[in-house]
Amino acid sequence: MPVPPPGKLLLAAAVLLGAALAQAAQPSDHPATVAAPPLRTVAAHGPLAVQLPTAEPGGKKAGVKKPPMPRTDQRTGVTPPRPWSLPGGKVLYLTFDDGPQPVYTPKVLAVLAKHHAQATFFVLGREAAAHPALVETTRRAGHRIGNHTWDHPMLTKLSPARLRQEISTGVRSKCFRPPFRDTNAHVAAVASSYGQHQVLWDVDTRDWEKPGVARIERALIRGARPGAIFLMHDGGGNRSQTVAALDQALTKLAEQGYAFRSLPC
Repeated sequence: MPVPPPGKLLLAAAVLLGAALAQAAQPSDHPATVAAPPLRTVAAHGPLAVQLPTAEPGGKKAGVKKPPMPRTDQRTGVTPPRPWSLPGGKVLYLTFDDGPQPVYTPKVLAVLAKHHAQATFFVLGREAAAHPALVETTRRAGHRIGNHTWDHPMLTKLSPARLRQEISTGVRSKCFRPPFRDTNAHVAAVASSYGQHQVLWDVDTRDWEKPGVARIERALIRGARPGAIFLMHDGGGNRSQTVAALDQALTKLAEQGYAFRSLPC
């Protein structure tokens, strides 16, 4: 077969090269895409879940950090709801002991409703038996009920049989609070055997001393920090100071961005 002259070979190569360059210059019907990073699901409090990228293109770590998991309080045995489920994570847990009491429990409930606050009531079995409708009213208002024993004794002074009787005859709940904070490993174990977490507190407002409205209010304001559990009383005596201080303190704490939630009892 005859070989084409060199001039024709150069011309053919030039034509092929021009065609290739023209093809490369045309826009593609399938432009290149950058693959999105895979997503991982972070469990959230309630029915929602947050989708966070595991990495940025190129293998770099994503700029979004997973929120810290809530830690179980070793003193209370309770893992509170995730505080970041609300704006700023500023959540306080109000608790009331020794009720229900027919005069002051309704007044506490009215203050809580006024401020859109939820709380936890650690009730005595004997009082719950005497005022069952008031316990039901508290539950219907969205609050939680905890077990505060039947008769409010010093638990570490009781015989094993009497200890079990005091805890088992209290109201049914996932949470248990020992009177006077009088507890030890055995008391906590007995409560656990009935499926109840022992719940203590971070801030004692000492309202049981009836120190005056101003001092109770000051204890609530000064003790406020995200996740704090407060001790107050709706039973066991005249709680008018507690009611007044609660109303004033919740107004100021709400202005600071705090929300008030019940414990998972």
